[in-house]
Amino acid sequence: MIVRFGPFTLDRETRQLTQDDRELHLSPKAFELLLALADARPKVVSKADLQQRLWPETFVAEANLSNLVAEIRETLGDRARDPLFIRTVHGFGYAFCGDAAERRQPERESAQASCWLEWGGRRFPLSEGEHVIGRDPAAAIRLDDSTVSRHHATLLVTTDGATIQDCGSKNGTFREGERLTSPVRLSDGDAIRIGALLVIFHLLDASEATLTQMVGPP
Repeated sequence: MIVRFGPFTLDRETRQLTQDDRELHLSPKAFELLLALADARPKVVSKADLQQRLWPETFVAEANLSNLVAEIRETLGDRARDPLFIRTVHGFGYAFCGDAAERRQPERESAQASCWLEWGGRRFPLSEGEHVIGRDPAAAIRLDDSTVSRHHATLLVTTDGATIQDCGSKNGTFREGERLTSPVRLSDGDAIRIGALLVIFHLLDASEATLTQMVGPP
């Protein structure tokens, strides 16, 4: 999903924030915070919920969150006292207050999926880029289970193949029974355990990829 607000575009798939086609830099945590507020708009998100999303199962000082908000405001040219995009609700949390419009990625982008994850009869097509796996509602591959951390693992797809790595999850990520401690390259048919859930990685061969481009992902 792409979110447009003012002169800015927030692209979840490519993890880019742009202004008039010029890319702006945000730290990874600040980018996640902006996504969280944009997803929840116009609702106010509590500081506790934001801290749980950004630092799951980890205690951090509240100043870390306010520093990220300040980073976002500086990048957007926003002001705390007269906000255009990020509003502070004192003693509670923050809200995205700007006018915004969403649009989905063009269908042709999903048709470029070269691999997918399968879980419980569901398929998650994977195009090039980084895909977050976890319990968070904003995760690209959402696995709603208590044994899965909000940001459990990331799966990176490139022209050379796909790799997966754990994000410091509580219950671990396993490939073929071996717990991941560093990024691991995936092969077709690999069994991956995310917490207590088993997912299977599939890689299209050349003929399947051609068919997928014509009729869409499996």
